[in-house]
Amino acid sequence: MMESGAKEEQSVVGYNNNNVKKAKLHSTLAALLDDPILADVPKKPTLSDVDTLISLELGSAMRISILKLDGTSFDIAVMNSATVKDLKLAIKKKVIEFEQSKMGHRHISWRHVWANFCLAHHNEKLLDEGAALQDFGVRNNSQVQFVPYVVSKGSGSHSKRRKHRFFHGLNKRS
Repeated sequence: MMESGAKEEQSVVGYNNNNVKKAKLHSTLAALLDDPILADVPKKPTLSDVDTLISLELGSAMRISILKLDGTSFDIAVMNSATVKDLKLAIKKKVIEFEQSKMGHRHISWRHVWANFCLAHHNEKLLDEGAALQDFGVRNNSQVQFVPYVVSKGSGSHSKRRKHRFFHGLNKRS
């Protein structure tokens, strides 16, 4: 019985020790992220965020300024080989992070955003999600902007919703 009590005490001490280590790590990380040199690091960085920022410093990634419709802008870091889809995902991540830090949880319908707006670089719309950004002339420190976008009916992307008539044949008199 005494052995089990000692083991429980050791596990509690170990648990508290781990919590202390985690608390110290989080406080150190918070202090580092408050440093103006690391201002572009997100508050809760993922490994890919850190990798992209390191690549940016090494020259294998680019910083792109995104101009919103209200005239404000923000910066995104993506790899030099990034596609339009990668840029859209980076924008989505950055906006969600910004919205949550400033206004708490807020839902943005990205399907609605991309259905009504697209990205453009030097008045050329970035519509092909699989195309590399460099194919459109996007380079380090380029500016990409949101522009209104309406899909034409001929493209087939948006079609009229068809009414489903499940019982249309039952009303006919025999």
